[in-house]
Order: sequence, then structure tokens, then C-alpha cells
Amino acid sequence: MKNYAAFSDQPVTPREGEVPDREKLSVYLTSHLPGFTGPLEIEQFPGGYSNLTFLLKWPDGSCILRKPPNGANIKSAHDMGREYKVLSTLKPVFNAVPTPLLYCDDIAVTGTPFYLMERITGIILRNKPPRGIDLTPELMHSISASAIDKLAALHSIDLDNTGLRSMGKPEGYIQRQVEGWIRRYENAATDDIPAMKKAAEWMLSNLPAEGTPAFIHNDYKYDNLVLDPANLSHILAVLDWEMATVGDPLMDLGTTLAYWGEDADSPALKPFNLTWLAGNLTREEVVKKYAASRNIPEPEMLFYYVFGAYKIGGIVQQIYARYKKGFTNDERFAGLIYVLKACADNAEKAILFKRISHFY
Repeated sequence: MKNYAAFSDQPVTPREGEVPDREKLSVYLTSHLPGFTGPLEIEQFPGGYSNLTFLLKWPDGSCILRKPPNGANIKSAHDMGREYKVLSTLKPVFNAVPTPLLYCDDIAVTGTPFYLMERITGIILRNKPPRGIDLTPELMHSISASAIDKLAALHSIDLDNTGLRSMGKPEGYIQRQVEGWIRRYENAATDDIPAMKKAAEWMLSNLPAEGTPAFIHNDYKYDNLVLDPANLSHILAVLDWEMATVGDPLMDLGTTLAYWGEDADSPALKPFNLTWLAGNLTREEVVKKYAASRNIPEPEMLFYYVFGAYKIGGIVQQIYARYKKGFTNDERFAGLIYVLKACADNAEKAILFKRISHFY
């Protein structure tokens, strides 16, 4: 099997206005991170739309720094201390996470709290097929199946014997999430999108019964998976645990399905995931695979898919609103309004056709 180590995910020069102060950070690391000697180099991973991710390098080592973006005011989604605690609690029972190294709540160092974790080098499938890697239908089928197996494995972890149950409040989770994302979307809205209003009203009228809780990721998609360069269907790590909690696992699966763009979906949704490439499981096949992996009856996913589409729309709206207010100059954010409208359209079509796939 071919080894794609040369195509592993690489950082770039940091975006202006986002890079931490090198001198202040060096002083802090010298006192708090064993083995750090300097001089310090800082590079930035360009992917992602939420928290910022940097590679810190020095002559004898490296690690990853995670911090909130400028202008962020959504405490629950940018709580670095909580994300560090999630990794620390999860690592002993779910090995596909980076080892957390250090948490800092002193905003004098980088302007925000931050944490450090080990760097796991591998392939990350972002918004377009990486150069030099032939993503054949057979390979994409294998990667997509592995991704769902890993999600099912996460949802199967025992909550009580691991201490993970304390990381969330599963009672009333579905209703809280629906009402919370409606509120967040409406507070951040910049445009009138009728389909979002229709989806909100439909969800409030169709709340399902609570299922057995699990530890859930809440942002599970390809660009949060690190693939083994020697075997791309092997997932080395799952990244970006900022929204992880304890709740209904079908809500997590619904979000994944909403990210899981198919070839016929709007082009605006395709940068989320390379799931639209030939060979990937369809959304309906994802549900079948998930049920088989967990050895449970195949769930009815309409409500959860609509919620996922609405939630992603809400996330996109919050980021787009931050861009409109001038808190970031990242030009990727300018087109997010089209992503929001595509999410709204998929939610509307799912309700209309009573299915999660084949809308077009």
C-alpha cells in the first residue's frame, strides 16, 4: 500500500492579526512546558472556521496550540479549558485523540486562553482532493465506512466508568439544543432566509423522545479526521472537540449527515466534506452503516438531519456575522452566506420530501 507521508497536512504563514505574540509565548513556554528551549517558530493551519490552530516549533520539538478567534463571544463554543478537560478525560478510553499537554488561562500571554496538545501528523481531507493522492471510489468507500465506524465507537463508550457523564447534561438535551440554536441563529442573523424560519418552526413541533445518551463530538466530519498516511482508511485522530458533550447520539449523527454532502447537493456544501466524491457512502447508507456498527435498529433520521442542517446554518451565520462586523479579514468567510442558504434549502427539502437524501 502506498505511503502518502509527503502529503501530510502542513501549516502556512499565519494570517495577519491572528498570530500570537512570539516573545510573550516563548517566555511562558520556557517556564511551563517541559523540554521547551526556543527559539520559537509559529505557523498556522489554514483550515477550519472556528478556533484557531497553530503549529509551534523549536529545535527539539513541536506541538499544537489552540485558541479562540478574535471577536469570539460564544463562550460555550470557545472554552479552551473545557476542551482541554475533554481531551484529558477522553484520551484513556478513546485513543484517537491527541494527548493534551498544557492549558493556560492567562490572557496576557496570547490575548485569550489557550491549550497545547501533541501534533499527530497525517492526511486531512479538506475542501478539495489533495494533490498527489488518487481518491478512487474504492478508497473513498473505505474511508467513509471507517469514519462512521469511528463515530459509532465514540458513541459506544461507557459514560459512567470513564467519568465522561460529568461532561454534559443529557436530560432535555434535544429540546435545549433546538431552542438554543434557534436563539443563536436569530441573534446573529444578517439576512432574511424564510427556509430557516420554517425549519425552526417544524423542529419545535416535531421534537422526538430522548434516546440513551452518549459522549458526542458535535462537529464530526472529514476535515476533523487525521488519516494514516500508510493506510488512509485508518483514522489516527479525531480533532476539534470544542462542542463535545453528553447527549443524544442521533443529534451527533444528524450533524454529521448534514455535513455529508452528496454529488447532487448545492456546490456551496461541497467544501464541508469530500463525501460527494464517487465511492462514498450516501447519507442513507451512512445511517445503515452506523446502525450496524452499533448493533442497533436503523434509526429514523429525518428530525436529526433537519436539526443538523439548521445547526450548521447557525454556526455559519455566527461566523459570517463576525466577518461582517470586521472581526476577521479571512476572505473565506465572505461566501458563507451561500453556505447558509444551502443548509436552509436542504432542511426545507428534507421536510418537504420526508427523507434525508436525493432532494435534487
